Amino acid sequence: MPQSAGPVTLAATSRSDSNNQDPALLDAKIMMIDDEPTTLDVLQALLEDAGYQYFITTCQSEQAMDIIIKDNPDVVLTDLHMPLVNGFDIVQAMRADMRLQHLPVIMLTSDDNAKTKLQALQLGATDFLAKPVDPSELTLRLRNTLEAKAHQDRLANYDPTTGLPNRRMLISHLDRALQRAVRETKTGAVLHISLDRFKQVNETLGYSAGDVLLKTIAQRLESVLQTRLRHQDQSAAKPLLSRMRGDEFIVLLPETHGPMHVDQLARHFLEALREPFHVDHHDLTVSAGIGIAMFPTDGADIETLLKHVDITTNHTKQNGSNTHAFYSQDMDAKALQRFSLESQLRKALERDELRLYYQPQVELKTGRIVGAEALLHWQHPELGILPPEQFMPLAEDIGFIANLGEWAIQAACQQAKTWQASGYVLNMGLNVSSQQLHDNNFKRILYRALAKTRLAPQHLTLEFTESMIVQKASEHVSALHEMKEMGVRIAIDHFGKGYSSLIYLDQFPLDELKIDRAFLEAVKAGNNDAPIITAIIAMAHSLGLTAVVEGVETDRQFTFLRDRGCDAYQGRRFSPPVPEADFAALLKRTS
Repeated sequence: MPQSAGPVTLAATSRSDSNNQDPALLDAKIMMIDDEPTTLDVLQALLEDAGYQYFITTCQSEQAMDIIIKDNPDVVLTDLHMPLVNGFDIVQAMRADMRLQHLPVIMLTSDDNAKTKLQALQLGATDFLAKPVDPSELTLRLRNTLEAKAHQDRLANYDPTTGLPNRRMLISHLDRALQRAVRETKTGAVLHISLDRFKQVNETLGYSAGDVLLKTIAQRLESVLQTRLRHQDQSAAKPLLSRMRGDEFIVLLPETHGPMHVDQLARHFLEALREPFHVDHHDLTVSAGIGIAMFPTDGADIETLLKHVDITTNHTKQNGSNTHAFYSQDMDAKALQRFSLESQLRKALERDELRLYYQPQVELKTGRIVGAEALLHWQHPELGILPPEQFMPLAEDIGFIANLGEWAIQAACQQAKTWQASGYVLNMGLNVSSQQLHDNNFKRILYRALAKTRLAPQHLTLEFTESMIVQKASEHVSALHEMKEMGVRIAIDHFGKGYSSLIYLDQFPLDELKIDRAFLEAVKAGNNDAPIITAIIAMAHSLGLTAVVEGVETDRQFTFLRDRGCDAYQGRRFSPPVPEADFAALLKRTS
């Protein structure tokens, strides 16, 4: 029972049944403050009879704030009139502390003055109880207060989509885990699971389907953790699976048996995600990257640890799907380099550092250059000339692709017009990204470039990757028809790479089929039939499309394509992408 000498924490030895009480609420930690020990005895006895079992009591109100901060109760019951520090003082101090602003406080008072109650409410009291306390009213008001707190905690600490702990709860648990790891010389780990291309699911199937997928993913990850828990020492701190944001999850392991154990767990997570997910009559395949940071070695504070695990996850995603990696210090340098590259890329336009390189498109029958694919390069002041694959993914990540695309369209149209003035009428091919196609300003940008350069639209070919236009195909059919109405040519790039869009070929307003280089492997290996690429060329012609093959490197491939009636090719057999001056020399050589 409480004593006047100081705070006492007690657990009741028995619990009565309560049909109307949520069992979880009965585990609440109740703090009671009163300068009369007898009052505390009565309150605790009444609450024990109602089934509560965890109590913190003190008669020394001047110590109340220290005890509240140290013991972290779920609710505070405090008397109003006490010497030294009264109930008003305690409530006011709690509401001034960020950690205690939302902790419920029930004020006990024999004062029936309305002004007193109003003052307490204004200071932040949650509820009132009149002294002497009525047992039924006490348990009812306490239950209501705890239920309201539980609901607020749920909203504040759990993700509504998956039901997992959110970032706020993760940070709280991580803070305690870090302190414990340092104090007890233990090793813990944080695993950052980032899904690949989840945005495409929302864009293709809708946000409700995306939510269903997230729930199912969360269930699979939780299942992996539960399996691990069955083999874990029951006295060990339990892991926590949380949803960080969007398509990212974080697993906190407060203690581990070392990196090998964490490595195995990461592999189990990736294996669990490989099995297709059935969502809205679609079988979806999910891949992910997992970054891992051990603590306290990779970070002894929250900010450093989360920064390092985020850097590691970005590193894994740059190295391909379904991979995992542990943090290492050299990743900091790479992350800093990426940040610097991002900053410099944003200034590349105003510094006039962008360049277009051109790869010739060569007619197989005549050997003449009939077109060019314009490829954006960056003349970096320190790194030299950078090909598109080294900076375009970054441009997409930071939302800068539209700016670069607008510059490229204008420059490509101007160059095509310049060649025409010199007597070379060529088709100018230009890659268009998904972000550009969905940009409401894209048509205006395209129209303005054609008008400004006075390039006839039939000499501009917009190239869309097959994988891009097959996603949300019905919407893309409409968008492509709008482009076609402007008079430009439409081409599918990398045809046959990973997707099959045969069903859409007669729906898209196409002019050209650019066949992926992968189909040339059979020719390279000495297969004189290579039936697939032969059939694709024939199919393109039957649909009235120009057939162009990419990646031609050898005379054998050239002869094979020419003999099968392919229209044109690109590849290093003739020339890699080159600057304008070198392209002009090629034009003169073949004219």
